[in-house]
Amino acid sequence: MRWDRLFDDLAAQLALDESRGLESEVADRVRRERALLDVHTRLLGNVDASRVGLRLPGRVVTGRLVDVGPDWALVETAPGRPCLVALAAVRGITGLGPGARTPSVVARRFGLGAALRAVSRDRAVVELADVDGRLVTGTIDVVGADHLEVAEHAPDEMRRS
Repeated sequence: MRWDRLFDDLAAQLALDESRGLESEVADRVRRERALLDVHTRLLGNVDASRVGLRLPGRVVTGRLVDVGPDWALVETAPGRPCLVALAAVRGITGLGPGARTPSVVARRFGLGAALRAVSRDRAVVELADVDGRLVTGTIDVVGADHLEVAEHAPDEMRRS
């Protein structure tokens, strides 16, 4: 009888050790998988999912995440008020859920320059914030490889030649 209890106890300890080992292995695999995720993948998994806050130098852009490119995020700060944010300027992100999604091949190529050229082509009036937080309102005339040329004017005025 005592031997039966001893073997039962040993079997229970072995089962517990195996269970702990499996839990540890699963936790380790989850940590490894999360380590492979970049911010673009995390943001893509949260499009239309929740309100996010993107902390930039001097301000926080808060709203619904509408779209994400490889180096930009589009946040709707109010209905009909989109805000295009360069991910290089982001210092912190709040409000992300657990989601993640791998970008398509096309989405990986649609960078900030392409998004800015689309805004420039539409001749939309924009408000730009530089790295010091200074705001400029106007129309984007030229999108270069690493710069913009903006014709400054009031938001309610048309661009002058």
